[in-house]
Amino acid sequence: MENNTEVTEFILLGLTNAPELQIPLFIMFTLIYLISVVGNLGMMLLILLDSRLHTPMYFFLSNLSLVDVGYSTAVTPKVMAGLLIGDKVISYNACAAQMFFFAVFATVESYLLASMAYDRYAAVCKPLHYTITMTIGVCARLAIGCYVFGFLNASIHTGNIFRLSFCKSSVIHHFFCDVPAVMALSCSDKHVSELVLIFVASFHIFFALLIILISYLFIFITILKMPSSTGYQKAVSTCASHLTAVSIFYGTAMFMYSQPSSSHSMDTDKIVSVFYTMVIPMLNPVVYSLRNKEVKNAFKVVEKAKLSLSFTS
Repeated sequence: MENNTEVTEFILLGLTNAPELQIPLFIMFTLIYLISVVGNLGMMLLILLDSRLHTPMYFFLSNLSLVDVGYSTAVTPKVMAGLLIGDKVISYNACAAQMFFFAVFATVESYLLASMAYDRYAAVCKPLHYTITMTIGVCARLAIGCYVFGFLNASIHTGNIFRLSFCKSSVIHHFFCDVPAVMALSCSDKHVSELVLIFVASFHIFFALLIILISYLFIFITILKMPSSTGYQKAVSTCASHLTAVSIFYGTAMFMYSQPSSSHSMDTDKIVSVFYTMVIPMLNPVVYSLRNKEVKNAFKVVEKAKLSLSFTS
């Protein structure tokens, strides 16, 4: 007879069981997490303090930084605890909460990148109407829509998974409560849940990606029609940072999910998951600060202000 005892906690296998790798990985992930948090919070503070950055593009970028802190924090501290003290147990409710918040922030990031693509389209293709098109109200509604989609998507996925019964193994072959990894443990009929997962995830990923692709299609057509090299260079520099962030985010996602299930390796999945849960949140502020003149200028202004304060004091 099947054992119908419901599990009350899960065990995360983590990245590795090799003792000699635990401390080096802990140090590496601690540095990545600190750089991610400091970089993103610093970007938010810089945008808040510099009035020249109070534009739609930087409004969305500040929200992107907030989201990066959120979904990095949803995963990384638990991984660090597992590496340092071997705490691999996560309660049923904590697992559900981790899955929910990771899904919220990952979905919001996808739609924020789509909103930023629309903003770049308005800036490059309709520059004379930009201030009318991207008003404060429009930006606020787009941002609210991103968060609404994020909470709806996370609610569907979390409810879809945790309505299942878990009565066999409680060992999750991952370092966090990712949807496919937890679903694999269920002893219920998973057919409907798998269909819901595929349909809902595909809709959100491809809808946001479609907005980005259409926006950049119009942007590239407009750039090709520009007569002067100055206008061309300005348009390219306007979009370069965002296009880099989109390429990193969706390139990783496509590598993760475009492989046939037969060729999937759990170790490969873990490595790719490390990249999109920990590394991407760290890279976004670096990409926007290194490839954006306005952000560099804002940094210089802040540094000058610090120096003047130190001299006056």
